[in-house]
Amino acid sequence: METLSKNKAFGGTQGVYRHTSTATQCDMTFGLFLPAEASDGPVPVLWYLSGLTCNHENAMTKAGAQTWAAEQGIALVFPDTSPRGEGVADDEAYDLGQGAGFYVDATQSPWAPHFNMWTYLADELPAVLGDQFAVDLNRQAITGHSMGGHGALTLAMGLPGRFRSVSAFAPISNPSASDWGRKQLTAYLGDDESNWANHDATLMMRKQGFDGPILVDTGTTDQFVDLLQPEAFAHAVAERRQEATLRLQDGYDHSYFFVSSFIEEHIAFHADALYRD
Repeated sequence: METLSKNKAFGGTQGVYRHTSTATQCDMTFGLFLPAEASDGPVPVLWYLSGLTCNHENAMTKAGAQTWAAEQGIALVFPDTSPRGEGVADDEAYDLGQGAGFYVDATQSPWAPHFNMWTYLADELPAVLGDQFAVDLNRQAITGHSMGGHGALTLAMGLPGRFRSVSAFAPISNPSASDWGRKQLTAYLGDDESNWANHDATLMMRKQGFDGPILVDTGTTDQFVDLLQPEAFAHAVAERRQEATLRLQDGYDHSYFFVSSFIEEHIAFHADALYRD
């Protein structure tokens, strides 16, 4: 583990760290905010998964989440969105390759050796955090934006019992039926669409749902709303009668101005679940 930076923030510490990953076979960088309470013992954890083109730094510097995490005594984890570096496959398009891991374990060439973000987030990085930092892995929640919202929803439903709550900002909700999804799922997982089902929040909601509360916000003027397909996820939630709050926020777009406007509510939502006995 290498410490790249450490800054005091809101009484706690915002750090950036790098480690060698077995899952992705390259060095991975992540941000971790620890509130002041972490000096006295393990604190609950909220994961924040970022969207296309982002790395660990975008939400860490733009969302304003540390303010509210410090108030609630919650750690924030900001993983990267994909493997990176020399020898890691990439694509000229912004929505495939480095910066666009889609939180899956790739099975297709040239992506399979490194693009194992599901295993990295489900297994490897939690183990690293539990070993190195004062975090309580029995109290975890997850959120994300856009591609990261897709990742948050699918990880929450795909790992039953792991997360107490899940939220998302403008998630890619039905990737197997969207141009933001079909391209990437084909590239990473192949042409057999049955292999996509465990990475589509709408299909997962219909099949298994989530054993906790869900909060999703999408802006009414989001420039990518036709690719996000919030209505598909809403229909699946209604069909399953899942505990969920799905909101359309008037006039908001897809930017971090949107995320930062509602991050306080999302962190309070997760704090309620994380501190519930």
